[in-house]
Amino acid sequence: MNNPLLKTDGLPEFESINASHIEPAIDQLLSESRDTVISLLSSTQDYTWDNLLQKLEDMDDQLNKAWSPASHLHSVADNDELRVAYNACLSKLSDYATEMGQNEELFHAYENISNSAAYESLSPAQKKIIKNALRDFRLSGIDLNEKAKNRYKVIQQELSRLQTKFEENLLDATHAWEKHITEEDQLSGLPDSAIALAAQAAKNKDKEGWLFTLDFPSYMPVMQYSDSPELRKEFYKAYVTRASDKCANSDWDNSNIMLEILKLRTEKAKLLGFENYAHYSLATKMAEEPDEVLNFLNDLAERTKAFAQQEFEELKQFANETANETQLDAWDVAYYSEKLRQKKFDISQETLRPYFPVNQVIEGLFAITNKLYNVTIKQREGVQVWHKDVMFFDIFEANGNIRGSFYLDLYARQHKRGGAWMDECIVRKKSSTSIQDPVAYLTCNFTPPIGDKAALLTHDEVTTLFHEFGHGLHHMMTRVDYSGVSGINGVPWDAVELPSQFMENWCWEKEALDLFARHIDTGKVLDDELFGKMTRARTFQAGMQMVRQLEFSLFDFRLHLEFATNESLNIQDLLNEVRQQVAVVNAPEFNRFQHSFSHIFAGGYAAGYYSYKWAEVLSADAFSKFEEKGIFDKATGNEFLTSILEQGGSREPMELFVEFRGRKPSIEPLLRHSGISA
Repeated sequence: MNNPLLKTDGLPEFESINASHIEPAIDQLLSESRDTVISLLSSTQDYTWDNLLQKLEDMDDQLNKAWSPASHLHSVADNDELRVAYNACLSKLSDYATEMGQNEELFHAYENISNSAAYESLSPAQKKIIKNALRDFRLSGIDLNEKAKNRYKVIQQELSRLQTKFEENLLDATHAWEKHITEEDQLSGLPDSAIALAAQAAKNKDKEGWLFTLDFPSYMPVMQYSDSPELRKEFYKAYVTRASDKCANSDWDNSNIMLEILKLRTEKAKLLGFENYAHYSLATKMAEEPDEVLNFLNDLAERTKAFAQQEFEELKQFANETANETQLDAWDVAYYSEKLRQKKFDISQETLRPYFPVNQVIEGLFAITNKLYNVTIKQREGVQVWHKDVMFFDIFEANGNIRGSFYLDLYARQHKRGGAWMDECIVRKKSSTSIQDPVAYLTCNFTPPIGDKAALLTHDEVTTLFHEFGHGLHHMMTRVDYSGVSGINGVPWDAVELPSQFMENWCWEKEALDLFARHIDTGKVLDDELFGKMTRARTFQAGMQMVRQLEFSLFDFRLHLEFATNESLNIQDLLNEVRQQVAVVNAPEFNRFQHSFSHIFAGGYAAGYYSYKWAEVLSADAFSKFEEKGIFDKATGNEFLTSILEQGGSREPMELFVEFRGRKPSIEPLLRHSGISA
């Protein structure tokens, strides 16, 4: 078979890839990799970077370049055949990773290199790869006896299967629910953009009227603008009970899956000598001890809760005055918040939407990147993609050389995982003849264009695009030549959000917005009055938003910390306890948020969701240097480029931050940006 996944010289041939290619390609590459390792280890005992580790990097790169498009398609163009092939390969890849992580001969080869005289002549990046590898061998159970090693392998396999099943249940439950509306009076309060999107969705399914779904661009406008409390409650209940014991299809219930995941994670951590999974998680992060994380989160909660409570009391009073609402239910919060925002600041996301046609936003993002880092970004036609809406771009240095490239997939659609993310397609690395340029996937779920009109983004969507592009720059602007610590590889999870949250700041600066925020009909930029309203509204309910994120972070961390000593721990009870501590909005009894918390049950954020707040301290403080020097100060932009973006995971993040900022991070800029005084 002529398998496109085995052609790893250029970009993936997405138009040729189908589900039948995936398993044969992975089988072949895994077999070749095993043979390569045996051959390398038997050919010499005098191991060096060049005769062993470089060849292992090259080998892993081939496997990653085949698996990356297959895994990506599972996220953005899922179907039954793809799902079967993907899941079949997951267990094989899990076995292979465990096998390599427990290969004692390979472990000793790394040890030999780290203890050799030649080690001192290696670059900092090469030394960091070896240091990380020795740590990861231990985290893969290299020190375990044979019985324990086998158990570790089973745990890894089962975790891989369960985490994928969690995500698939959530995807299926989300896309199975829809609300078909045929009476126009039920649309009261909804903005024209939401109504047009629902009309287009109905038309696409040959239905009259309007069709709403739980995809965010469809769901959120209902919660913010629908005048019907009954409709808001119906949507809210459908959304917060997805993949739970309360959802329509019991096959999608994630209840038992969550418990099994927690049991297996805890067992794995204890098998490796950790007290619990939280301790295990921190072995690869900036934070060193669970108390450090808990103190950080609890301190932020103490500083913030009174502000959040004050904001919520104001909202309740407003709802009572305007609609005689004596009790504010969870499904009413977004609606009255939007009304209060409009009353206080005379602005809404819909007011701003005409200023953000998608092509202008993209051009503005590229112009800002040019001003900061002296690179030019141009679209490349003729690249194979997985959907007609996907675009491809190259980043050029001033000398005309390509620095990196990326796919941009902006809009929500069926069979696509929700949320927004950046992932690696190709990693920068040095070969014997050249440098392999990095390529990224940037994926969002924005409101799609209606008919032949340009897509208009909300300011929240603009911020999300800048966030993901920040991740992309971290991947693509790296100067590290070794894939193990190139780009985001080897970066501790609680530092990886620094470049992404950092980029969001330019969405709030007039000088930056003037580059692209122009009204679609008049071409006028945001005037000072509208910009003033926007910036005053920036910290609206910032306390409520902060405690919501702290609720997620504390729940995640405590869950993975405490499950080890209490396997009968009730997940719902713990979440309720955390809410009692930090939340100001009461969640109804039927709320099953945890069943859709894929960040921690299916993604990489287990006992690590605190990373968003941790890195936000870093990003706010990093941006404060631009506030001091000028938001487009070329010297400061170059310092951020060389100290943070180019370094990847080759050095410790605190060392890099201090190099850029001249000191350790301060929490004050975050509190200032949030409108919360110290």
